[in-house]
Amino acid sequence: MMKIRDDIVENKHSEEEAYGELTPIIKEKIEWFKNQKLGVIFHWGLYAEAGIVESWQLSKEDDWSRKKGAWREDLADLRHDYWSLAESFNPVKFDPKSWAALSKKAGFKYMLFTSKHHDGYAMYDTKYSDYKITSQQSKFHTNPKADILAWVNEAFREEGLSVGTYYSKADWHCPYYWEPQSDPIGRYASYDPLEKPEKWQQFNQFVDHQLTELVTDYGPIDILWLDGGWVNRDNHEFLDMPTIVEHIRNVQPDVLIVDRTIGGPYEDYVTPERKVPEVPPRKAWETNIPLAKNWGYVPNDVYKSFEEIIDTLVEVVALGGNLILGVGPKPDGTLPEEAISLMTQLGEWLDLFGEGIFNTRPIANWKIENCYLTAKGNDMYLFYKNTYASQRITLKEQPQKVQAAISVNTGKEVAIENECIILPDTKERYGCIKLLLEGNK
Repeated sequence: MMKIRDDIVENKHSEEEAYGELTPIIKEKIEWFKNQKLGVIFHWGLYAEAGIVESWQLSKEDDWSRKKGAWREDLADLRHDYWSLAESFNPVKFDPKSWAALSKKAGFKYMLFTSKHHDGYAMYDTKYSDYKITSQQSKFHTNPKADILAWVNEAFREEGLSVGTYYSKADWHCPYYWEPQSDPIGRYASYDPLEKPEKWQQFNQFVDHQLTELVTDYGPIDILWLDGGWVNRDNHEFLDMPTIVEHIRNVQPDVLIVDRTIGGPYEDYVTPERKVPEVPPRKAWETNIPLAKNWGYVPNDVYKSFEEIIDTLVEVVALGGNLILGVGPKPDGTLPEEAISLMTQLGEWLDLFGEGIFNTRPIANWKIENCYLTAKGNDMYLFYKNTYASQRITLKEQPQKVQAAISVNTGKEVAIENECIILPDTKERYGCIKLLLEGNK
């Protein structure tokens, strides 16, 4: 179970090398990000109405998304009916204030919302496409909360949570990406950008306009989370990121930009998906995991146990990362009961243990078997599963002397005898001991 390894030391030393040059304001923002530890991401769009795995079934090559239940047997019919969902999607129970209140109670510190998935459907009032929730073809467009992204951002800011925006660089509805009447092979543009540079330039301008729009009309936002990782990596699909980022940061100089899976200067932190990395990345990082099997709402989805979520959170934070958990709202705008239950349990757990989670950093030079360690200032937090209660822990070989130990579970002092402590029994899945190091005042 020991997860704190020597490679953390090496990664910490090489962090500056991994980033290269950063402006002081972005350096400061990255440190802010490392303090947050826990976020929530909402994947919500037309795919909730269909009850399928986000918009992936539209892509011919991504047949994995159709193998366990294609929404329509014929791909042409599937695409036609999916595009038409823009006329029926009507989330009349959408209540962003309830989302925000629950998220704050759950202990989340920041939120990402999907402004647009690969299908191109904008959950905000973009000026650059009519394929959007506020279009006149949308049943929801007369609702006072039709500009969903604006209402979500406002509700979360009012609760004191930081806000970020998910945006897919790919756009399967945009005529500059998937040309009308074309039959794209898969997730990529329906043409080779080298063969149609003018068409690609139109798409580049489209992305530039929308990203600048998001930080201008829907800011201030803290994170711009760019998905669709094949764009800027494969198949000649390269956007003019230096110019796009310049336009974004002319509006918001401190926004973190996450060009996912691309690396380089426009990936301010990295985002391992559905896993805890074996070796912590050198840059700041965030493991992203859905509460259920799928990111978006799918009927009868299978949700993770609370124990699995807590195990992941403790491990990720001890390794120096953040954890962002995915929630898929239902077509009517409400959150699934299973998600609400898990979020409620998470908040109760963090009410007890949050001081050892938030604003902490990993520890590289301590080795305590079967324990996870975090540090905050001159204090350390030692997490252990209840199956290791009553185990004797020696502190003799550690680099600093421990002057006192306090159980976070009970608030009571834990006896230190001959530089050893015995892990107290606990009814919780984890026990947590705060270690006060010599020199603490």
